[in-house]
Amino acid sequence: MPTSLDDSLAGRRALVTGGTKGAGAAIAARLRTAGATVLVTARSQPEDVPDDDFIGADLTTPHGAEHVVRETNRRLGGMDILVHTLGGSAAPAGGFEAMSEEIWQQELNHNLLAAVRLDRALIPGMIERGRGAVVHVSSIQRRMPLWNGTLAYASAKAALSTYSKGLANQVAPLGVRVNTVSPGSSRPVRRTPSSTASPRRPATGNPLWRRSWIPSAASPSGVPIALRKSPNSSPSSSPTGPPPSSAPNTSSTAAPFPHSEHHPFRERPANHP
Repeated sequence: MPTSLDDSLAGRRALVTGGTKGAGAAIAARLRTAGATVLVTARSQPEDVPDDDFIGADLTTPHGAEHVVRETNRRLGGMDILVHTLGGSAAPAGGFEAMSEEIWQQELNHNLLAAVRLDRALIPGMIERGRGAVVHVSSIQRRMPLWNGTLAYASAKAALSTYSKGLANQVAPLGVRVNTVSPGSSRPVRRTPSSTASPRRPATGNPLWRRSWIPSAASPSGVPIALRKSPNSSPSSSPTGPPPSSAPNTSSTAAPFPHSEHHPFRERPANHP
């Protein structure tokens, strides 16, 4: 009998840090829907979270992490899924000069070391069983830091992403998957109607986009394309100008990449070294 989405994680044990509100609560609810047994941890317990599902602890301290590990092992005997959504910043505005030694340590404990401590204690059990999944929730600020108030937070998230990548390289051969998710703000992409456009094709006037997938006569299923100006295009078709006309596009403003056996989206010939 095929496995449905609602029971795909049946029998799995999961822990979600910061799992009582926001993204953490949504992740915990989704894991339960998929059949997992889920524990959540936070400093305070909401009224709608049952005692059996909650572990109260301050994970920014080594003592708090040790308490969570003891409780998860006592209640469930270990973990199969570990999701680190705990994070945030309470640093004052003012840039690097406003952040004291204490503030830096708080930000590192909150956004990096809380995950490191739980991983160190719970991943060995996953390795012993030969399976497990770990998710670190990082931030877009790992690559786009904001200096006024969240510089320490961004630095800690960058460190978390680097740590996560190295950890994944170590434990993947042992059956444990480690992934990083980096949420961040997004800006809408304006699209223009075209007879050749697909729902996934961005507007050519958006300077943030250089490649996309659109159908073509050569490949109806879509090919990688470079969004570039035609030699005969007018100044208004430049990336910084107004959006292109809604008329069907018959020019070469969206030309396919030239064929190359080294193209990352194409399979190499069978006899290629």
